[in-house]
Amino acid sequence: MKKFLLPMIGAALAVLSLVSCTDNGGDSASGREDAKVNMQGAADEADRLIQRTLSQVEPPVEWAHDTSDHGSCDGRSSGYGDVTRRAVVMTKVSDARRGAFLGIIERYWKKSGLEITDVKSNNEFPEMYAETEDGLLRMSLIVGGEGQFFLDAQTACVKKSDVTAPSTQANGRNYYGRAIPRPNVDSVFWSSNDPITSSSASPRT
Repeated sequence: MKKFLLPMIGAALAVLSLVSCTDNGGDSASGREDAKVNMQGAADEADRLIQRTLSQVEPPVEWAHDTSDHGSCDGRSSGYGDVTRRAVVMTKVSDARRGAFLGIIERYWKKSGLEITDVKSNNEFPEMYAETEDGLLRMSLIVGGEGQFFLDAQTACVKKSDVTAPSTQANGRNYYGRAIPRPNVDSVFWSSNDPITSSSASPRT
Protein backbone atom coordinates (compact mmCIF):
# COMPACT_ATOMS: atom_id res chain seq x y z
CA MET A 1 0.00 0.00 0.00
CA LYS A 2 2.84 2.40 0.83
CA LYS A 3 4.49 1.68 -2.54
CA PHE A 4 1.23 2.61 -4.25
CA LEU A 5 0.81 5.87 -2.29
CA LEU A 6 4.27 7.25 -3.07
CA PRO A 7 3.66 7.77 -6.83
CA MET A 8 0.30 9.36 -6.05
CA ILE A 9 1.89 11.78 -3.60
CA GLY A 10 4.59 12.62 -6.12
CA ALA A 11 1.99 13.32 -8.81
CA ALA A 12 0.01 15.56 -6.45
CA LEU A 13 3.12 17.56 -5.57
CA ALA A 14 3.91 17.99 -9.26
CA VAL A 15 0.42 19.35 -9.89
CA LEU A 16 0.73 21.78 -6.98
CA SER A 17 4.09 22.95 -8.27
CA LEU A 18 2.64 23.59 -11.72
CA VAL A 19 -0.26 25.57 -10.27
CA SER A 20 2.06 27.72 -8.16
CA CYS A 21 4.19 28.53 -11.20
CA THR A 22 1.26 29.59 -13.34
CA ASP A 23 -0.34 31.68 -10.59
CA ASN A 24 1.71 34.81 -9.96
CA GLY A 25 -0.48 35.94 -7.07
CA GLY A 26 -1.47 39.11 -8.92
CA ASP A 27 2.12 40.34 -9.12
CA SER A 28 1.77 41.31 -12.79
CA ALA A 29 -1.08 42.87 -14.68
CA SER A 30 -3.51 40.03 -15.40
CA GLY A 31 -0.63 37.57 -15.01
CA ARG A 32 -0.18 37.85 -18.78
CA GLU A 33 2.94 37.77 -20.92
CA ASP A 34 3.60 40.22 -23.75
CA ALA A 35 6.46 39.23 -26.04
CA LYS A 36 6.05 42.36 -28.17
CA VAL A 37 7.07 44.79 -25.40
CA ASN A 38 10.22 44.85 -23.32
CA MET A 39 10.60 46.06 -19.75
CA GLN A 40 11.86 49.52 -20.75
CA GLY A 41 8.99 50.03 -23.18
CA ALA A 42 6.44 48.95 -20.58
CA ALA A 43 8.08 51.20 -17.97
CA ASP A 44 7.84 54.15 -20.36
CA GLU A 45 4.13 53.46 -20.83
CA ALA A 46 3.70 53.31 -17.06
CA ASP A 47 5.55 56.62 -16.63
CA ARG A 48 3.36 58.34 -19.21
CA LEU A 49 0.15 57.04 -17.68
CA ILE A 50 1.20 58.15 -14.20
CA GLN A 51 2.06 61.61 -15.50
CA ARG A 52 -1.20 61.93 -17.47
CA THR A 53 -3.22 60.72 -14.50
CA LEU A 54 -1.80 63.23 -12.03
CA SER A 55 -1.91 66.05 -14.59
CA GLN A 56 -5.71 65.73 -14.58
CA VAL A 57 -5.90 67.01 -11.01
CA GLU A 58 -6.95 70.65 -10.83
CA PRO A 59 -5.80 72.73 -9.09
CA PRO A 60 -2.43 71.00 -9.74
CA VAL A 61 -0.75 69.03 -6.98
CA GLU A 62 2.94 68.45 -6.41
CA TRP A 63 4.14 64.88 -6.76
CA ALA A 64 7.40 62.96 -6.95
CA HIS A 65 8.66 59.77 -8.54
CA ASP A 66 9.37 57.06 -5.98
CA THR A 67 11.99 54.35 -6.56
CA SER A 68 10.81 51.75 -9.06
CA ASP A 69 11.19 47.98 -8.92
CA HIS A 70 11.94 45.55 -11.73
CA GLY A 71 12.98 41.93 -12.01
CA SER A 72 11.96 38.46 -13.12
CA CYS A 73 8.31 37.45 -13.04
CA ASP A 74 7.76 34.83 -10.35
CA GLY A 75 7.22 31.43 -11.91
CA ARG A 76 7.80 32.78 -15.41
CA SER A 77 10.44 32.17 -18.04
CA SER A 78 13.82 33.74 -17.29
CA GLY A 79 13.35 35.78 -20.46
CA TYR A 80 10.50 37.79 -18.93
CA GLY A 81 10.28 40.43 -16.25
CA ASP A 82 7.98 43.12 -14.90
CA VAL A 83 8.34 46.69 -13.67
CA THR A 84 6.60 48.72 -10.98
CA ARG A 85 6.64 52.52 -11.20
CA ARG A 86 5.60 54.61 -8.22
CA ALA A 87 4.58 58.21 -7.65
CA VAL A 88 3.77 59.96 -4.38
CA VAL A 89 1.64 63.09 -3.98
CA MET A 90 3.42 65.68 -1.84
CA THR A 91 0.49 68.09 -1.61
CA LYS A 92 -1.52 67.82 1.59
CA VAL A 93 -5.02 66.58 0.76
CA SER A 94 -7.50 67.06 3.59
CA ASP A 95 -10.18 64.58 4.60
CA ALA A 96 -12.78 66.95 3.18
CA ARG A 97 -11.13 66.96 -0.29
CA ARG A 98 -10.03 63.31 -0.50
CA GLY A 99 -13.19 62.13 -2.25
CA ALA A 100 -12.88 64.86 -4.89
CA PHE A 101 -9.31 63.79 -5.63
CA LEU A 102 -10.31 60.13 -6.00
CA GLY A 103 -13.24 61.13 -8.20
CA ILE A 104 -11.02 63.02 -10.65
CA ILE A 105 -8.72 60.02 -11.06
CA GLU A 106 -11.59 57.55 -11.39
CA ARG A 107 -13.30 59.59 -14.09
CA TYR A 108 -10.07 60.02 -16.03
CA TRP A 109 -9.26 56.31 -15.91
CA LYS A 110 -12.73 55.38 -17.14
CA LYS A 111 -12.61 58.04 -19.87
CA SER A 112 -9.24 56.66 -20.99
CA GLY A 113 -10.61 53.13 -21.32
CA LEU A 114 -9.21 51.66 -18.11
CA GLU A 115 -11.37 49.19 -16.23
CA ILE A 116 -11.87 49.88 -12.53
CA THR A 117 -11.20 46.44 -11.08
CA ASP A 118 -11.66 47.12 -7.37
CA VAL A 119 -12.54 49.90 -4.96
CA LYS A 120 -11.95 49.57 -1.23
CA SER A 121 -14.06 52.15 0.54
CA ASN A 122 -12.54 53.36 3.78
CA ASN A 123 -12.94 56.73 5.43
CA GLU A 124 -9.24 56.96 6.25
CA PHE A 125 -7.41 54.66 3.81
CA PRO A 126 -9.41 54.19 0.59
CA GLU A 127 -7.94 52.27 -2.35
CA MET A 128 -8.77 52.07 -6.07
CA TYR A 129 -7.43 49.68 -8.70
CA ALA A 130 -7.67 49.70 -12.50
CA GLU A 131 -6.26 47.96 -15.55
CA THR A 132 -5.57 49.17 -19.09
CA GLU A 133 -7.60 47.72 -21.96
CA ASP A 134 -4.63 45.79 -23.32
CA GLY A 135 -3.75 44.41 -19.89
CA LEU A 136 -0.23 45.83 -20.06
CA LEU A 137 -0.58 48.00 -16.94
CA ARG A 138 -2.36 47.65 -13.64
CA MET A 139 -2.84 50.82 -11.63
CA SER A 140 -3.39 51.37 -7.92
CA LEU A 141 -4.23 54.56 -6.05
CA ILE A 142 -3.91 54.16 -2.30
CA VAL A 143 -4.28 56.68 0.51
CA GLY A 144 -1.76 56.21 3.30
CA GLY A 145 -0.73 58.01 6.46
CA GLU A 146 -1.66 61.69 6.76
CA GLY A 147 -3.83 61.36 3.68
CA GLN A 148 -0.85 60.91 1.33
CA PHE A 149 -1.73 59.51 -2.11
CA PHE A 150 0.39 56.74 -3.62
CA LEU A 151 -0.02 55.95 -7.32
CA ASP A 152 1.58 52.75 -8.67
CA ALA A 153 1.68 51.25 -12.14
CA GLN A 154 2.73 47.61 -12.53
CA THR A 155 3.42 46.02 -15.89
CA ALA A 156 2.54 42.62 -17.22
CA CYS A 157 5.32 40.08 -17.79
CA VAL A 158 7.24 41.43 -20.79
CA LYS A 159 10.56 40.72 -22.47
CA LYS A 160 13.51 41.29 -20.19
CA SER A 161 15.62 44.38 -20.79
CA ASP A 162 17.56 47.00 -18.89
CA VAL A 163 15.36 49.62 -17.20
CA THR A 164 16.30 53.23 -16.55
CA ALA A 165 14.84 55.68 -14.05
CA PRO A 166 11.65 57.52 -15.10
CA SER A 167 12.25 60.20 -17.71
CA THR A 168 8.90 61.96 -17.31
CA GLN A 169 8.91 65.23 -15.40
CA ALA A 170 7.35 65.14 -11.95
CA ASN A 171 5.62 68.24 -10.62
CA GLY A 172 7.64 69.07 -7.54
CA ARG A 173 10.87 68.31 -5.73
CA ASN A 174 12.93 65.31 -6.87
CA TYR A 175 13.18 62.61 -4.19
CA TYR A 176 14.07 59.73 -6.52
CA GLY A 177 16.26 57.19 -4.76
CA ARG A 178 15.74 58.88 -1.39
CA ALA A 179 13.24 58.50 1.42
CA ILE A 180 10.08 60.45 0.59
CA PRO A 181 8.61 62.44 3.49
CA ARG A 182 4.97 62.81 4.38
CA PRO A 183 3.06 65.43 2.36
CA ASN A 184 4.71 68.79 2.93
CA VAL A 185 3.12 71.13 0.36
CA ASP A 186 0.11 73.25 1.29
CA SER A 187 -2.66 73.97 -1.20
CA VAL A 188 -5.38 76.57 -0.78
CA PHE A 189 -7.84 74.16 -2.34
CA TRP A 190 -6.65 70.62 -1.58
CA SER A 191 -5.48 71.25 1.98
CA SER A 192 -8.65 73.04 3.01
CA ASN A 193 -10.90 71.35 5.55
CA ASP A 194 -13.96 73.23 4.32
CA PRO A 195 -16.62 71.14 2.53
CA ILE A 196 -16.57 71.56 -1.24
CA THR A 197 -19.30 73.86 -2.54
CA SER A 198 -20.23 74.85 -6.10
CA SER A 199 -18.16 78.02 -5.74
CA SER A 200 -15.06 76.23 -4.41
CA ALA A 201 -15.21 73.14 -6.61
CA SER A 202 -12.17 72.19 -8.62
CA PRO A 203 -12.60 72.98 -12.32
CA ARG A 204 -12.48 69.28 -13.24
CA THR A 205 -14.57 67.89 -10.37
